[in-house]
Amino acid sequence: MTKIPNPTPTIEQLLAIEACREAARRYSYGVDRLDGEVMKSAYWADAIDDHGVFVGNAWEFCYRVVASHDRWTWTMHTIFNHRVELDPDGNSARGEVYNISYLFNDSDRRLATWYGRYLDTYQRRGTEWRILHRVCVHHGDTSQQLPDSMGIDASKFRDGSFDRPANQRPIGP
Repeated sequence: MTKIPNPTPTIEQLLAIEACREAARRYSYGVDRLDGEVMKSAYWADAIDDHGVFVGNAWEFCYRVVASHDRWTWTMHTIFNHRVELDPDGNSARGEVYNISYLFNDSDRRLATWYGRYLDTYQRRGTEWRILHRVCVHHGDTSQQLPDSMGIDASKFRDGSFDRPANQRPIGP
């Protein structure tokens, strides 16, 4: 039987839950900006990542992902429905976050889409929360040739790949 967590978390619990979510957001941001250092900041140095095609040290995985995602013009790793449950010890937590990733290749206007979840174990060391173990679950994927664009004059906008890699660029303009 699933134990239902306290429906009204304390301020300290809310801060811990948000810190776990922030770690997951750093991972997604780092992937999309091809910034391995930001990706690494989501994981502890001894963390394990199980992405199916790679099972091992998460920091090594970060460099592998940056290299493999460079072939895409842009990517968007979206995460949502992020549930985090704190363990009674207050130093560990488990999370499940839904993920849809969009990977676009401009040369042939092909959009690949990944549907899945991340199953995370978070750990607090001192005052910092990071991912200790991640399992990537695959629900499905698609690849499609996109028709011509909307027809708007997009020449005034920054291209989706303008800050890939981010080279540790601060967030924002």
